[in-house]
Amino acid sequence: MRILLTICLLFCAAPLAAQIAGPARVIDGDTIHVGETRIRLNGIDAPEAGQDCRSAQGFPFSCGSHAADGLRALIAGRAVSCAPLDVDRYGRTVARCTAGGVDIGQQMVRNGLAIAYRRYGTVYVPDEDAARRSGAGFWSAQMQRPSDFRAQEQVRDATPGGCVIKGNISSSGRIYHVPGNAFYDETRISPSRGERWFCTEAEARAAGWRAARR
Repeated sequence: MRILLTICLLFCAAPLAAQIAGPARVIDGDTIHVGETRIRLNGIDAPEAGQDCRSAQGFPFSCGSHAADGLRALIAGRAVSCAPLDVDRYGRTVARCTAGGVDIGQQMVRNGLAIAYRRYGTVYVPDEDAARRSGAGFWSAQMQRPSDFRAQEQVRDATPGGCVIKGNISSSGRIYHVPGNAFYDETRISPSRGERWFCTEAEARAAGWRAARR
């Protein structure tokens, strides 16, 4: 018995915290602080701080800020109760949370202010489908999926000057690729061959490159 206890102390995962409850502070559209605990809402993904969307009329607006404001409105000073489910790679507690008996993650998706994070579960997919059909929230605008935005930002951080458009030279001529193009990820830039990075499509066109087929 003592041997089993020793093995468990060495290798067993630490138990998740019990129910976490209290006043909440919103960090962004899918992250809150309850007391000293930073909580990532389970099953949803909201636009990032600094992520812009475009309205139906084509005007840019901060969808990250809009999502955070929507989450604040849902909580509206009410005590939040969270059931921990996991701990993510950033050390945040992943939990399903309610305020006034309402599942706030589910309501964010229903309001079109977040999407179902299918990578980690499908429980809110019906809510996303309903929000999309009704044009709720960001579904009446143009929004890049938050995961795609994060991937693009990682590419931007890793490229010269943060410019992400790839100016490639091939047998088809001078072609530029923007993130999301079919061959963007596999295109390699070789400055010794005259290839280069561009910050905008206008800059690429002015230099003699044409857009790749999407």
